[in-house]
Amino acid sequence: MITEIGHFSLILAFSIACVQAFVLLLGAQMRWSGWMSIAVPAATLQFMLTAGAFIALTWAFVNSDFSVRLVTLNSHSLKPMLYKVTGVWGNHEGSMLLWVLIVTLFGAFAAWFGGNLPPLLKARVLGVQALIGAAFFAFILFTSNPFDRIRLPPFDGQDLNPLLQDPGLAFHPPFLYLGYVGLSMTYSFAIAALLEGKVEAAWGRWVRPYTLAAWVFLTVGIGLGSWWAYYELGWGGFWFWDPVENASFMPWLATAALLHCAIVVEKRESLKSWTVLLAIVAFGFSMVGAFLTRSGVITSVHAFASDPERGMFLLLILAVFMIAGLTLFAARAGEMHSKGVFSIASRESALVLNNVLLGVSAFVVFTGTIWPLVSEIFFDRKLSVGPPFFNTAFTPFMVALALILPVGAMLPWKRARVGRVLRQLSPAFALALAVVALLWAIQTGRSILGPVGVALGAWLVAGSVSEIWTRSKGNAARALRFPLADWGKAVAHCGLGVTIAGIAGLTAWEVEDIRAMSIGDEMSIAGYSISFEDVARVNGPNYMATRGVFALSRNGREIGNLYPEKRTYPVAGMPTTEAAINNGFFRDIYVVLGDRQHDGGWTVRTYYKPLANWIWGGAILMALGGLLSLSDRRHRVAAGARGTAAEGISA
Repeated sequence: MITEIGHFSLILAFSIACVQAFVLLLGAQMRWSGWMSIAVPAATLQFMLTAGAFIALTWAFVNSDFSVRLVTLNSHSLKPMLYKVTGVWGNHEGSMLLWVLIVTLFGAFAAWFGGNLPPLLKARVLGVQALIGAAFFAFILFTSNPFDRIRLPPFDGQDLNPLLQDPGLAFHPPFLYLGYVGLSMTYSFAIAALLEGKVEAAWGRWVRPYTLAAWVFLTVGIGLGSWWAYYELGWGGFWFWDPVENASFMPWLATAALLHCAIVVEKRESLKSWTVLLAIVAFGFSMVGAFLTRSGVITSVHAFASDPERGMFLLLILAVFMIAGLTLFAARAGEMHSKGVFSIASRESALVLNNVLLGVSAFVVFTGTIWPLVSEIFFDRKLSVGPPFFNTAFTPFMVALALILPVGAMLPWKRARVGRVLRQLSPAFALALAVVALLWAIQTGRSILGPVGVALGAWLVAGSVSEIWTRSKGNAARALRFPLADWGKAVAHCGLGVTIAGIAGLTAWEVEDIRAMSIGDEMSIAGYSISFEDVARVNGPNYMATRGVFALSRNGREIGNLYPEKRTYPVAGMPTTEAAINNGFFRDIYVVLGDRQHDGGWTVRTYYKPLANWIWGGAILMALGGLLSLSDRRHRVAAGARGTAAEGISA
């Protein structure tokens, strides 16, 4: 009964989305206040019905209702409760229901807290958001119904993919989807502005919180996914340039550019066309990710489905929204005149260069991700584009971005003297050079990638500190009175520096050792001693495991034990590897237990990973910087006072 209620709620939500889109867009066009008044109740009801459907599906998973096909295919009665709940979105149909739930949540949020928006703009924003919701409701109901029943239910289910039976599933997809779908609001604001034919400073302030929120969620989601892959897959890597990893990285880059553009619109009423175009493109990238994971056109550990029908439906949604948005942009771009003028040496110019680098970086990632598909379809050639291409083509733009960020952040608006800023940054530059010299002396004869990368990170961190120090004139009390958005920018730039340093250090100085070991054997890696103590059989709630016991020490001092495992899930019939990691501030010791050898020994892979945790520490700092900016009081007060005149609306 509850399942049927959930299905019916989904159908009602689809109907309301269609009505909301039609009534609000037509009402705004005709300026009928009565029609536009349905905005808040319609958006609220749409969200409540979708939430009801999601709760009904969760109930089916928690109670192991194997009459629901999705539960049978992705759950098991012996599965721990955490994975019964996370299994709701650990599959294609459930993940799309989570996707559309977040679409309606953002729409409801704009309805509840958009009281400062002009009525016409608010109606158009919620109308476009309802159109997006209606498209994905249709996709779910017609191709991916999560409430499909089985006429003769089995006694038990087929279990969830063992790789997904991890706490990472509880956090990584929801945060990533909040970022993906958060970009639907920036798209809705962009289309609403194009329909009205004007983009003002107030519009930049209204759209910026949604852009910030989407960027923060994407940052957290990508960071969690990277960390999950690092410890779960047993490869010891944090990023593999997988097509679906790229699909989350492209909107992150575009959103970072959009965020900086929105600042210029708000402060200087310039770069309006850039901002609107980036809002459209960023949402397009988020839908590209949905297409790649669900169409079967690429092979990935992240892929949910391989159904061409679903892929064509998603491709149609992508095409409709992108063609409509870009066509409207082409028709109205000439009306978005910039009011602010600025010289080549100014913060505006630095932000333009920043956005060019971010945009080209996103295009490089997009090209490398899509080109194998294009090559196969149009040239009948199968190509593989892997890390060598991305590392070579992408890295120079990130290096250039890291070099200009501290300078651009300190340039004044409109007109600046670059020499003065460079003199203020000279201590930061000296520190970066000192870091290069120190690290090069330590590792003479090895790759320069590590010292240069860590120096770039030091340059970003020191540059951010220099900006705060210079503006406050060394007065801590004055610095503490700076707006939270200013502190957020500094913390986010520091986070990027920490992440760059971590990636460079791990890539350049990682040490790997693969060997066969028997119980009682000892090996050393990067000054650490690891002894193989024992192997034991252990049973989990729904798996059996072989667990190794390794003792870690350095210079005769015991540090602790490591317990890597090889697990087998009988129901799914799939083995997994659980790495054991001894974490430290400057390094990780990473041990993986492999297969048993004919002589009774075991294959053991051991890694020394310097600065590994700096990668995710930097991601946390970037997200924290975004949250600080988002909490700035200026984003919570009415922005409509500037340039929002009363508009004529008829009853």
